[in-house]
Amino acid sequence: MSMIRDLRAAVRPARRREDSPYKYENDHGKAHTNSAIVDCGVYRDGRRVSDHVTPSQAMADVRGDGGFTWIGLHEPTEAEFAEIAREFGLHPLAVEDAVHAHQRPKLERYDDTLFTVFKTVHYVEHAELTATSEVVETGEVMCFTGRDFIVTVRHGGQGSLRALRHRLQDDPELLGKGPSAVLHAIADQVVDGYIAVAGAMQDDIDEVEIDVFSSGSDGKHAGAGRSAAKGGGDAAGRIYQLKREVLEFKRAVSPLLRPMQVLSERPMRLVDCDIQKYFRDVADHLARVNEQVLSFDDLLNSILQANLAQATVAQNEDMRKITSWAAIFAVPTMIAGIYGMNFEYMPELKWKYGYPLVLLVTVGICFGIHRGFKRNGWL
Repeated sequence: MSMIRDLRAAVRPARRREDSPYKYENDHGKAHTNSAIVDCGVYRDGRRVSDHVTPSQAMADVRGDGGFTWIGLHEPTEAEFAEIAREFGLHPLAVEDAVHAHQRPKLERYDDTLFTVFKTVHYVEHAELTATSEVVETGEVMCFTGRDFIVTVRHGGQGSLRALRHRLQDDPELLGKGPSAVLHAIADQVVDGYIAVAGAMQDDIDEVEIDVFSSGSDGKHAGAGRSAAKGGGDAAGRIYQLKREVLEFKRAVSPLLRPMQVLSERPMRLVDCDIQKYFRDVADHLARVNEQVLSFDDLLNSILQANLAQATVAQNEDMRKITSWAAIFAVPTMIAGIYGMNFEYMPELKWKYGYPLVLLVTVGICFGIHRGFKRNGWL
């Protein structure tokens, strides 16, 4: 859970407007002038050299004196993104994906621009897992990476890049590698978020597993079969909910494997060769998380099957008890039926001790049957 707290600290909401060093930031991560731009800065030799600039001014500065510009946007509209798309020559198809979002993780190349889509995943804290609990929230971060610029477009209420920007600005040597260093840092932060969420989901799965199998072990005691059958539906609901959340998590992790492999193995003019080595580490972490997610799905299937088996066993146990009591009550019913036929000549009908003897025989037979069922575990 400490990893989750660290992740939350990295993506906590923006500081108040008066404390922000950037012109574009405000309380909601939006621009002061209702713009989608969160921040726009020029970096040269790994240091931020220009603030309070527009994207066109930033590009003019970069083209004149070198360096690169990093522009961050949050949920831009088509009109808000159109000027930036024209300024940086972004491909219309990639622009459409960035504006409308809901894309699967991918890496595409358009001329001299790399378009990368990451799905961010955030663990939703909950006091108790139920059949309707939300476990993960997803968002998107899209990156347009060029020779002298990187444009990041974020969708969703989490996955902020503010803390990441500050960390990079504290490491001029790394930031001096150019836009590809920013792309790597974003990929690394996204995958670190996956690791934290995977750990938290493991805790939820372990909790459900313990509940399911502890109810199964309690089923050996009297009366626990009914409680296991009663709680089986609730456990199954929680398991199905976790399976849905794992599927959502898998949709974020699995499609990103191929893009990370490409960035770590295939030489690209837009990716610094030193930075490419760092992408290998990210790809390795991502592969490990993907294996974890696949194991989650298999484990939940096993837990669900065990839960259904326990419910079946509990139902069978109840049926055995019902059948046993029905057999016991069949004895007095049969005897009473025979002596209720009103024939004149019946055994011991006129005998003084006939009635108590029949009752005694009936009770004896019922007691014997009860002992037999008890000895065999049916009662």
